[in-house]
Amino acid sequence: MDFVKKSDLIKDRLVKIPKNWDGKKSILEMKEGGSNQWRQMEWIGWYFEYLCQKNLSEIMEIPGPKYGNVSFDGFLGIPWDFKAHSTNSSSKMIVNDTEATVNAINEYGCVGLIVASGDVEYDDENRSFYKWHQEIKGGKSKYEIERIKRKATSRRRKNSFDLKEILFIKLTEETLKKHGSFQKNFRNSDGSPRREKVMIDLDNVNEELINKIDF
Repeated sequence: MDFVKKSDLIKDRLVKIPKNWDGKKSILEMKEGGSNQWRQMEWIGWYFEYLCQKNLSEIMEIPGPKYGNVSFDGFLGIPWDFKAHSTNSSSKMIVNDTEATVNAINEYGCVGLIVASGDVEYDDENRSFYKWHQEIKGGKSKYEIERIKRKATSRRRKNSFDLKEILFIKLTEETLKKHGSFQKNFRNSDGSPRREKVMIDLDNVNEELINKIDF
């Protein structure tokens, strides 16, 4: 089965997912649905992963294959990853670990990327959504406590997502050469090297864009 047919199978099951994602409702849905990621600040990506797991589990092995410590989100003939992207931000999107992606491409010929793309709305000046999320989590997370200690600025939370399209992108060796990477030669605060990540420019995915759903 070629990439288009695989993506059509997935497309048939994702075409009816919700278009408007309210932050509070989505987080509560994940919590009540048994997802262990409902506490995450970047809830939009985790909610899309939750929707994919919910709608694709009958046709796709979830999670997918693992390379080292890195797992792909699903497997249907090839490894697949589920990602969400905000059109309010840069067109460049960080995908997955470079070494794991290269290994998967070497084994299967390509990797599939399913990208939910849309507009986000940010929290109000009173940070109402942030405060609500902190309250249902039962207080500050370990990450938040560490951020405060470092006196780092808190990022403004996204409180809704308006889904515009779902893109089906085929990652190959040529794709990796064309789009480059993120964190190459970067180091952590302790001096250890950071894992290099694949980076994709969604404004420049011409031949890589194999299928899509418009909402």
